[in-house]
Amino acid sequence: MIVALAWIIVSFLFMEFAAWFTHKYVMHGFLWSWHADHHDPVQLKRGFWEKNDRFFLVFAIPSALCYLLGSFNQDLRFLLFIGIGISIYGLCYFLVHDVYIHRRFKWFNQLDNFYSRAILKAHGAHHSKKTKEDGESFGMLWVHPKYYATQKSQEKVQDTQL
Repeated sequence: MIVALAWIIVSFLFMEFAAWFTHKYVMHGFLWSWHADHHDPVQLKRGFWEKNDRFFLVFAIPSALCYLLGSFNQDLRFLLFIGIGISIYGLCYFLVHDVYIHRRFKWFNQLDNFYSRAILKAHGAHHSKKTKEDGESFGMLWVHPKYYATQKSQEKVQDTQL
């Protein structure tokens, strides 16, 4: 049980790197044509779905394969737990990115805490660019400390004004 949980946690954590790498070098690289409508939805998006939603499959297919191979072959059981870790990351990514940040689904109200404000700032900085070049903040759940530091300095200014 502990080994299975370790596989799940490690694969979940690895997915933050995989998402960052894919976002920076694939989405903002050779598959920009799939991702561009996400950065400029007013001009490029048609209807509810974005071409960018295709990336769901980029991550769902390996997860599904891990489920299948790990479920049907005892020697590959660890793949089942890797698939679970990928799925949990995908769920978190969906909830944070599509539900919380972009409000594509209005399932809960705006959060207001230190971490959620930093995520919004980082993602806002990323989306301030409408082209594939000169991007920043490609991860999802890990937020660069500079977005927290900016918050702290703004909060100090607000406190001194009171």
